Amino acid sequence: MRDRIAGWASDRRLRWGAGILGGVAIAIALLVGAFPWGALERMVETKLGDRYGAAVTIGSIERTDLFSFTPTVVIRDVRIPQPRWAGIGDFARIRSARVTFGAFGALVGRFSARAIEIDGLRLALVRDAKGRKNWGGTGSGSLALDRLRLADSRLSYDDAVQDRHVEAAIAADAQGLRLNGKGTIKGNPVSVTARGPAVSSANRWPFDARIDGPALTITAKGTMTRALDTGHMAFDMSARADDLKLVDAVIEAGLFGTQPATLAAHVVRDDPKWSVTKLRGTIGRSDLTGHVIVDKQGDRTRLDGAVAFGSLDFEDLASDAGNAAAIARERAHGLRLVPDTRINLAHVGPTDGRIDFAVRRIVSRRRPSSLAWTRGTLTLDHGVLTADPFTLGLTRGTVEGSVTVDQRDGGAVPIVSVALALKGGTLAALAGGGESPVDARLSGRLRLTGKGSTFREAVGRSDGHIALVATQGALPARLASMLGFDVARGLTTDKDERAALRCTVLRLDLDDGTGTLAPMVIDTTRAQSRGTGTIDFPSEALAIRVTGAPKEKSVLRLPGAILMTGTIRAPEVQTEKGTRSIGNIFKAIGQSISGDQPPRATDADCDALAARALAF
Repeated sequence: MRDRIAGWASDRRLRWGAGILGGVAIAIALLVGAFPWGALERMVETKLGDRYGAAVTIGSIERTDLFSFTPTVVIRDVRIPQPRWAGIGDFARIRSARVTFGAFGALVGRFSARAIEIDGLRLALVRDAKGRKNWGGTGSGSLALDRLRLADSRLSYDDAVQDRHVEAAIAADAQGLRLNGKGTIKGNPVSVTARGPAVSSANRWPFDARIDGPALTITAKGTMTRALDTGHMAFDMSARADDLKLVDAVIEAGLFGTQPATLAAHVVRDDPKWSVTKLRGTIGRSDLTGHVIVDKQGDRTRLDGAVAFGSLDFEDLASDAGNAAAIARERAHGLRLVPDTRINLAHVGPTDGRIDFAVRRIVSRRRPSSLAWTRGTLTLDHGVLTADPFTLGLTRGTVEGSVTVDQRDGGAVPIVSVALALKGGTLAALAGGGESPVDARLSGRLRLTGKGSTFREAVGRSDGHIALVATQGALPARLASMLGFDVARGLTTDKDERAALRCTVLRLDLDDGTGTLAPMVIDTTRAQSRGTGTIDFPSEALAIRVTGAPKEKSVLRLPGAILMTGTIRAPEVQTEKGTRSIGNIFKAIGQSISGDQPPRATDADCDALAARALAF
């Protein structure tokens, strides 16, 4: 009996507990369904003020229904001032807005609007020169709206980083979403349009956007996973620009100034990853294809892709202003062997990755070039850019090795390390190809480390070694005799006669950009010459003294030396003071008559000289 009474009491307590819980749940539901949202007006002002760093004001918040778990409120006279750094005026003003949302989510801090209707929106987006944005975070995503209506609404956009400015009208209703505006990008006038169907919660939302102007046109047509979900979309993009720098002002991918370009690609965004495939286009007269994946990983961005040029003229990779500046420097300072290519990574940002590159044919519109093709892999890792493997094809032979630009500590100027080997080359090919009176098989090595924002600057501050070895060559016999100061044979030898170039061995030991010859030897079947002196970088100025001796008895052997000045690309050769004097000539004649000439040269040990020169 006691067990039955106890069981009955237990059941009654359970029923009471369930009833109490049910009553509490009903009470909470009633409270949520009838919550007076207008009472939160001051709290909403405070929350928005904290978010935007400004004194937000709201005229009123009124609920339009008495009871609903998806209530609708009318918000009037909203004003959000600009933060102080963004200037005067307002970030946003709204005359009135009707917002339908989930009540339970809003009460626990997860506000999710179901429908938004706004009349009289004025929105002013600003990014200053320091990169500060008044619209908050960088995330993207869908509003997941069942309905969006915008009437009498406008937005302005001013970006000091990329020099972009737009004023646009925006509308949304049952006929769709529309944006129409005008502005400028880096001073170039553009019109901006965007189209999409009526915003709803249905999946797949097609869109069409266009920036159009005389200097720049970009189109994007595709589909978002949901309406306004810019984090998940796929589209076909095309671009035409007077300069890729204009395209970069829109997509912010770190592109540089170029000749006029056309590009097309298929783009997929699955936040935080961008995938660009079927990339194709032209830059000037150069053509390219490729693909790349851009993946945001924490606070860093990773790139993985490949780009290939069918043909490439390096002048296409510079704007008219850039090419004009290069020509002006060339005219002022003369031709240089070391390129003035900028390699500073200060503006690359937190980016890592790997890009394979290839150029099937290198062309040049201004002058003949020995460069024929190239391929390799660029790897960027926390401020260290490496080209390894790297191969540069010449018209004969290749240059192979690696180049590293180290700016890992965020310094103003990178440390550049170059380790290259020349294989299978020829003197003629290195000089630009075509007919050449002097030719030989050529090999070499280069190992330098220096600090600079361009290759030329880095070599001008570098330490290391450069070695070139030419063998199995030929040259005019007259020239071969003159290199040994054998005037008689130099003047009497037939102009078409050839001599063998047994070897030329040149090594430069660089210290802070000044290269000392150690050694310089030119050995032919007729004579041998040796040089001492320096080559100074980045000016590439020559200060070399050359002496020589014939290998056979000479009728007239002129004592003295040749001085080489000027630059590597524009050398100047003159005889040392006194070499061609009347007294020195009579001295040479007297030595010839008496047989008392200086010792003649013997064949150099070319293999040993080459081995020592290349030993580093």
